[in-house]
Amino acid sequence: MLLTRDEMTFDFGGAKLDPAQDRELLEWMFNQFLYGEITGIQVGHWLYDAPDLDAAKFLARQSLEEMQHVDNFLRIMTMLDCQPKPAHPAVRFLATGMMGSSWAEHVALEMAQGEGFVLQAFYAMIDTLDHKPSVDILRRAVKQEERHVEFGELQTTKAIDGRGWLRRRLLGLSLVSMWGVRRIAGYMKKRLPPEHIVLKHLPAFLEHANKCAELRLRRIGVLDRPLSELGGLKRALLVLEAYGGKALGGLGSLVMTPLRILPFWPKKKRVTDTYLRDPHVTGYQLPSSTAQADIDAELSVRPPLRGNEVVAELVAAQEP
Repeated sequence: MLLTRDEMTFDFGGAKLDPAQDRELLEWMFNQFLYGEITGIQVGHWLYDAPDLDAAKFLARQSLEEMQHVDNFLRIMTMLDCQPKPAHPAVRFLATGMMGSSWAEHVALEMAQGEGFVLQAFYAMIDTLDHKPSVDILRRAVKQEERHVEFGELQTTKAIDGRGWLRRRLLGLSLVSMWGVRRIAGYMKKRLPPEHIVLKHLPAFLEHANKCAELRLRRIGVLDRPLSELGGLKRALLVLEAYGGKALGGLGSLVMTPLRILPFWPKKKRVTDTYLRDPHVTGYQLPSSTAQADIDAELSVRPPLRGNEVVAELVAAQEP
């Protein structure tokens, strides 16, 4: 990755979250993670836009890992007696509202930046959660998230090479995602107990996350100077240019939007709309010790799969 673990780590001063006393808070936090992983399993549709076979193979592996991550959080939430509930609107905006409309937007916004934010949150939970079984699960998942972020960084660098207009567009969209993170920080500052030993650090943690996002943009090449040197007008113009291009590219969708709000217009339901009613989520149970041993082996760190191994794994996953 272009940022190290040390650069991305926030110092919580040794503060810990207690699984019993902080159950309600942990429930809220893990529901945000769960929604993010639910959006992650939809990565498979980008196989159609992968620029080469290596990228396609990576996405095939990633789709399996994201499904594992959903079960990871269902397992953690079951152990901690937490219930699946809706995610915060700002989290839904960052995870779903910022979904890319092109390959470059996907790898830049969803993988390099979006999963970069998630990775920092994983690091924070590992450092603060006083529950070893959950932390062990997160430690294994972190290795996969790091690969996802690295892939996004490399693919973004390739995509913007010699394409200044695309670099500006990705920067404008990235500014919006960073605004979304600030909205989450504002929510936490106003709604969550500020005297809590861990929560009192969260606004500063999210500000640190945005600083890391800025540093990643500079190292990728999307940003050529500190954001502090971009005035408010320049930032606004970058956002307008980015969304102007999206609007022109999606003109047909824009024309159809008024019709979609009519009650008789068919609505497409995605897994992000239905997962809280899905039997796999509502009826999740902890696996037996034998089954868990198999899961732990599957989640252990492995080198990237070759193409034939990816196909074999996908076929095996479909077998009863």
